[in-house]
Amino acid sequence: MTDQLLNLACGLFLLTAVGVLWRRELAALITLLTVQGVALAGIAVLLAVDQRHAETAGVALAVGILKIAVLPYLLRRILARVPEARETAPLVNVATSLLAAAALTLLAYAAARPLIDLAPSPTAGAAPVGIAVMLIGFFLAATRRRAISQIVGVLLIDNGIAAVAFLATGGVPLLVELGVSADLLLAVLVLQVLTTRLHAAFGGTDLDDLRELHD
Repeated sequence: MTDQLLNLACGLFLLTAVGVLWRRELAALITLLTVQGVALAGIAVLLAVDQRHAETAGVALAVGILKIAVLPYLLRRILARVPEARETAPLVNVATSLLAAAALTLLAYAAARPLIDLAPSPTAGAAPVGIAVMLIGFFLAATRRRAISQIVGVLLIDNGIAAVAFLATGGVPLLVELGVSADLLLAVLVLQVLTTRLHAAFGGTDLDDLRELHD
């Protein structure tokens, strides 16, 4: 039963990353990122239940608070101050982005075979899901023009790294996860200030427009 729920959580985790490439509305991206946080916290909870490990349960709680509550709240604050509700002209269209997501997922499974063979955790077979989300996050950050969309890409990368750590090792130490989460939270706070000031100074956060101002 736990294995089935873990597979379901991993499937939802990957599906939300693909959904981020599909949707252009910034509010929808934040919602999908929140759902992905639920899936990531669910992976940690299932590992904690399976291993009966209190520290992994603490990590799951920390991940849930950060990914489901704190980070989406900060992103919605950015969106409220910078009301650009849609990614109007990404560098790659939706159809091509979805094909790229499929190719990146296949690449993740191919590249993860040595990791699966060496990993001590029985759940390492699902680790390619985390690698695929990391690659999709890099792709999103590289192909979107709005600053907030690129922030979402960075958060996808972090979620993918966390998923790989959970699945390949059976859980990460609480202190390590808290340290990484603190760094990520600080980065989002800095990006919040920067995007707000960019919008106040230039009237938008489209990076192409900002480059034209520089030129």
